[in-house]
Amino acid sequence: MKITLKQELIMNSFKTIDGRGANVHITGGGCITIQFVTNIIIHNIHIHHCVPSGEAMVRSSPTKAGWRGRSDGDGISIYGSRKIWVDHCSLSHCTDGLIDAIMGSTGITISNNYFSHHDEVMLLGHSDDYSPDAAMQVTIAFNHFGEALVQRMPRCRLGYVHVVNNDFTRWEMYAIGGSANPTIISQGNRYTAPADPNAKEVTKRVETEESVWGGWNWRTEGDVMVNGAFFVPSGEGLWIKYSEESSVEPKSAAMIDQLTMNTGVLSGAGPR
Repeated sequence: MKITLKQELIMNSFKTIDGRGANVHITGGGCITIQFVTNIIIHNIHIHHCVPSGEAMVRSSPTKAGWRGRSDGDGISIYGSRKIWVDHCSLSHCTDGLIDAIMGSTGITISNNYFSHHDEVMLLGHSDDYSPDAAMQVTIAFNHFGEALVQRMPRCRLGYVHVVNNDFTRWEMYAIGGSANPTIISQGNRYTAPADPNAKEVTKRVETEESVWGGWNWRTEGDVMVNGAFFVPSGEGLWIKYSEESSVEPKSAAMIDQLTMNTGVLSGAGPR
């Protein structure tokens, strides 16, 4: 089943999109928008080739339609929302981000997904100056970051981000980046660097001097570095300070193949 959107698919609170038992592809204009809502699950669907849309009347509920400005062309846009779970989806080839979460969104889990063929994969945080994003909490777990990815896996501003038991098999610029003092905990991941000798570093502090980012809390524990990959940590070394963002008990990185072998759309629902 291929759903080609003309405008954004705008979700309401306490709703689930569940593609189990079918081969569901969502593509086209705007794709999925999660705006000012709570308790959303998106499970087992392909999301790809999403393009900007808008400047039109778009229905946001069975009883309401309103004027929408131009969207960015994200696969999934999370805006001012909380308690969001994106699980077992396959995402690629979108105009802007595959998943972007901004404007005070929090309580987000991104798990068991397969990401490929994209430049700016995932943005967490609206801008360096948007202080409500300081309360953002995001868990990124058991995902496969695959072929033809460039950067932002994720790119964070402010907030707390737990990156745990993911398989990063390729990047062109960097894997994890940020600005404006986000707290990032990386545990039990496998990072495989590209062949480019100038792109071995997992981390990137965006447009920030070391005298500033040296105080940011970016930690690595139990990660496996392959092909010369390296993670540059910063901040204080006391792990007790990081309980707020350590949301999943990590498994050993030696188990990455097992933990990520079924990422993306589950078998029986079409190819990843």
